[in-house]
Amino acid sequence: MYDSIDVARAAIKLAITPTRTAEEQLLQRLREREIYGAAVDVGGDVVNSIHIIIERAILASRKNSVTKECHVEDGAIAGAAREALTQVIAKATGLNGGGKVAICRHKEHLSVCIFMSIGLLHLNEVVIGLGHRSLPGN
Repeated sequence: MYDSIDVARAAIKLAITPTRTAEEQLLQRLREREIYGAAVDVGGDVVNSIHIIIERAILASRKNSVTKECHVEDGAIAGAAREALTQVIAKATGLNGGGKVAICRHKEHLSVCIFMSIGLLHLNEVVIGLGHRSLPGN
């Protein structure tokens, strides 16, 4: 049995995978431990893309069976993604960013991690944001 810190750690590891192959390998290892995950690339003007980032997190989560389509589970993803974004936005105002959103879940524990490079031209800052929510066990 894993707790919220284990699920958060899994989401962070998934968000920082450098390639699709590494991402798929990690997802397989996590599934073997009954931690279910999804990841999706995001990019653009971070502040103006908040709603798109949240929507992509919800859709990736549904597509990969981390959550099912219902307002409680969609709301948990949206809330955790919004929490992670608040940690990223402090450095992102007025700048473009690119990176990955990762979602991991084990029973009632759900974490969303956003890992991004933010900046102009070659002057980039690296940021990470993490949100957690609890859901009824699946």
